[in-house]
Amino acid sequence: MGKITGFMEHERIEEGYKPVEERVKHHKEFVVGLDDAQAKVQGARCMDCGTPFCNSGCPVNNVIPDFNDLVYRADWQSAFVVLDSTNNFPEFTGRICPAPCEAACVLNVNDDAVGIKSIEHAIIDRAWDEGWVAPRVAKHKTGKKVAVVGSGPAGMAAAQQLARVGHDVTLFEKNDRIGGLLRYGIPDFKMEKSHIDRRVEQMKAEGVTFRTGVMVGAAKDPLGKGSKVTNWAKETVTPEELQKEFDAIVLTGGAEQSRDLPVPGRDLDGIHFAMEFLPQQNKINAGDKVKGQIRADGKNVIVIGGGDTGSDCVGTSNRHGAVSVTQFELMPQPPEEENRPLTWPYWPYKLRTSSSHEEGCEREFAISTKEFIGEKGKVTGLKTVRVEWKDGKMVEVAGSEQVLKADLVLLAMGFVSPVANILEAFGVEKDARGNAKASVDFIGGYATNVPKVFAAGDIRRGQSLVVWAIREGRQAARAVDEFLMGLSDLPR
Repeated sequence: MGKITGFMEHERIEEGYKPVEERVKHHKEFVVGLDDAQAKVQGARCMDCGTPFCNSGCPVNNVIPDFNDLVYRADWQSAFVVLDSTNNFPEFTGRICPAPCEAACVLNVNDDAVGIKSIEHAIIDRAWDEGWVAPRVAKHKTGKKVAVVGSGPAGMAAAQQLARVGHDVTLFEKNDRIGGLLRYGIPDFKMEKSHIDRRVEQMKAEGVTFRTGVMVGAAKDPLGKGSKVTNWAKETVTPEELQKEFDAIVLTGGAEQSRDLPVPGRDLDGIHFAMEFLPQQNKINAGDKVKGQIRADGKNVIVIGGGDTGSDCVGTSNRHGAVSVTQFELMPQPPEEENRPLTWPYWPYKLRTSSSHEEGCEREFAISTKEFIGEKGKVTGLKTVRVEWKDGKMVEVAGSEQVLKADLVLLAMGFVSPVANILEAFGVEKDARGNAKASVDFIGGYATNVPKVFAAGDIRRGQSLVVWAIREGRQAARAVDEFLMGLSDLPR
């Protein structure tokens, strides 16, 4: 490494945030990235550790020590080449990935991990500014046609990889814009959509054809219960049409079926899935008009679900001007610090406080909702009870029932399966969780039981991270290329 003793000489530097009172007034990004000098110092902290567990901790297997060292040496263009070799969209992961690579960092055994995510963020932003990110157009066409269904990170990665080896790729998206849950799930204050737009332009130059507003063989109401979805498809294409026109089909839709909470009072007005609430604000930010937008202005908001989607609801509610925001989590409060000898190099169990929590939020742990209470058809509160674990079971704490005021309830308890009936329409066999059944074997990986139909991303593995979607899209692209051509030069 460039600085053998760097990890002993320098402290970790975190990316900064703009002040809370400033950032809650808008929906734009507010992270203050590392400058060149700070990135150099952070690159110097990377150890000559011999076995870089960060590589395996990263789902796309980024060659992390190499680009850390190159940043330390101020060879930014080479650092970008290394990063680009494994990750199609570092500007996505550099902003919203939880960084399992840092949990696996050897320095994290007894010190603060190398700021890998912040270095990745700095590299790709520098690459775009310098014009190093350019289309890679295939030198030869194969004459093979591939349909990719779903334009989230898995679909975008698969489409880009397949186009770069000469296949004619058409990417189908049910929404009116490309990006899947990157576009209509993740708030703009975490990732502005211009990052997606410029990748779309790059992919168009590489030969990818985009068709938006097209539903492939599925129903009209994605979330059920008459949900207020504002960006649904206007055109339907049947699986038979795709199978007739294309040599291979890759299903990369998201696991968008929200987990519901079927307790008394669920039908009261003012109770919504997170995926009704968040996409509407994304569309408003894009300049669209949304009739009857679900808003938190002047309301007491309760978010049920303690994960990232719940955190996104918290941040959006604060920007709307909510009177109060409370987030429920069924599980007990995790410890503030992980047990490193027990968990390293795996993802640790510990309390995680997001930037949205810091903007204003009460967090309630070990709490369960028993009933929604309302007046005149509208929700006014929740009847809750505290819970605890006994003998491996969750039980209610006697005498802990209470009623909390709520004018808006957002359900953010995760996602259980793909929406609608796309898998049934293709005849794809499902696993026990309702996802597409397909292995990740080196030979024949990502193939479903239906000839020439492949599945990758959340539709195959279930709700997961953007970085896992990119990995699966890349690997599925190689599997499709091998299926079409007999061999492939694409990385796996």
